[in-house]
Amino acid sequence: MEQAVWRVDVNQQTVTTEPVPAGWQRLGGRGLIPRILLDEMPATCDPLGPLSKLLFTPGLLVGHMLSSCDRLSVGGKSPLTGGIKEANAGGTTALKMVQLGIKAMIVQGAPSGDDWWVLHLSQHGGRFDPAGDLVGLGVYEAAPRLLARYGDKVAIALIGPAGEMQLSAAGIQNLDKDKEPSRIAARGGLGAVMGSKRLKAIVVDPAGTSAPELFDKSLYLDAKKRYTKALLAHPQTTTYAEYGTAAIAMMCDGFGALPTRNFSAGHFEAVEQISGETMRDTILARGGEGDPTHACMPGCVIRCSNCYAGSDGKKISSPLEYETIGLMGSNLGIDNLDDVARINREINDLGMDTIEIGAALGVAAEAELMQFGDGAGALRLVAEIRQGTPLGRILGHGAGMVGKVFGVRRVPVVKNQAISAYDPRAIKGTGVTYATSPQGADHTAGLTIRAKVDHLDPAGQAALSKTAQLNMAGYDTLGACIFGGFGFATAPGAIRDLLRGQYGWDAGENALQDLGRETLALEREFNRAAGFTAADDRLPEWMTQEPLPPTQAVFDVPAEDLDGVFA
Repeated sequence: MEQAVWRVDVNQQTVTTEPVPAGWQRLGGRGLIPRILLDEMPATCDPLGPLSKLLFTPGLLVGHMLSSCDRLSVGGKSPLTGGIKEANAGGTTALKMVQLGIKAMIVQGAPSGDDWWVLHLSQHGGRFDPAGDLVGLGVYEAAPRLLARYGDKVAIALIGPAGEMQLSAAGIQNLDKDKEPSRIAARGGLGAVMGSKRLKAIVVDPAGTSAPELFDKSLYLDAKKRYTKALLAHPQTTTYAEYGTAAIAMMCDGFGALPTRNFSAGHFEAVEQISGETMRDTILARGGEGDPTHACMPGCVIRCSNCYAGSDGKKISSPLEYETIGLMGSNLGIDNLDDVARINREINDLGMDTIEIGAALGVAAEAELMQFGDGAGALRLVAEIRQGTPLGRILGHGAGMVGKVFGVRRVPVVKNQAISAYDPRAIKGTGVTYATSPQGADHTAGLTIRAKVDHLDPAGQAALSKTAQLNMAGYDTLGACIFGGFGFATAPGAIRDLLRGQYGWDAGENALQDLGRETLALEREFNRAAGFTAADDRLPEWMTQEPLPPTQAVFDVPAEDLDGVFA
């Protein structure tokens, strides 16, 4: 099936298809988002208004179950940062969109009434089905109802109550390979944008379709074999299969960079109790529905996800990731994985970013709305979000909002988006990424913790971050998981040959960085048009002044280095 642009007008309730413009053809995923927005949307528009557009763009390599490479990018103007936003997720949505021939789906306009809808997509086109019975439901109740209605072969992207309330920390949940709505395009409030279009869910039914044709099947399969072999041989693949992303907890704490009690320290005295090692041992000892090794996408050989079960063997949440452990564990002073998993489940059910809400709860604890170490207190505040109380709405708009309302200075945000679970005073290259990424603070925009450098030395961190940001923007444009990079890094020419095998393009030897460079240039162009300046490419001032125990580091990368990253 030939690729096309699918355009959804929520005011007219129409779904039409168009040829892919020439300037869009060699972009996908993250890279296609700013191109479309620059071409079609005023950068100064209200993110939740009628001129705003919500984009769904599968990555360039999506469609053939290449391990770790079937990721979906969701994009638009962020109601949290006011700038460009791409949030990506695993699961099955991107794969099934590509089977329908969707290069990009553009959701536009403003609904004319107060009703809620399910957008159903198939090879016969699109239609709007009433969703009144789903309004107010969490994703764990809404998803099974949708599967019962539309069949278990579909992919689903849906929002929870947070998206319906248009809260700035709302994301968009996607089904994993086991039909659980656990894979969230989390960051930047794109679930609120979907809520502003009054779409509760998008159902993708690929019945009667198949994977897209390959330009050079033998070349593609050879490159796939080389990449998969390299990925399986890499020691990090085994580590992530056994311990998941939580494997990083002990490492990050060892660098003195584990957010602890609202980023007031970088070492958590109980880190072992919430580590990946303890999590794996706990899951295996409890048995039942727990599983320490789980794939979020069909065909993934890394299987870094997990299912965390309680003492009764019943699943509490899936997955329990490092970022959640860092922001809702050590950052809140909570040393019990069961508590972290319960908070995680509630946030997931609401359809929210655990990084943003974890940071918001940390600021709330600083404001004495809860006590550090109090899991029940954290759940009480999360319940306020579900109830839509004034306090709940403040929390649901993120850490920056909580800090402003309650007068807290130590607020860990950049461009109003919460900092991830790597304190930038101790991992300074990642701090440069937080500061200069067009996306706002986000470790997935260019994490540097694995670089063989002195992370406390400000020298050279800007160059390190730039390389990481270019690579990650490239991977996000390809639709590749960050962990797929372990295979691509040790399989030279694989990206070039995969693109040629799939499309017939001559992408060149530096395809990854070339894609990343173009993507970042487009994103920065959008942000400039939206009013961003060099002053926005900074960490919070308090991080340059307040020493971080135990290293006593501050963020001291010079401003001229930050300004020179993309000069």
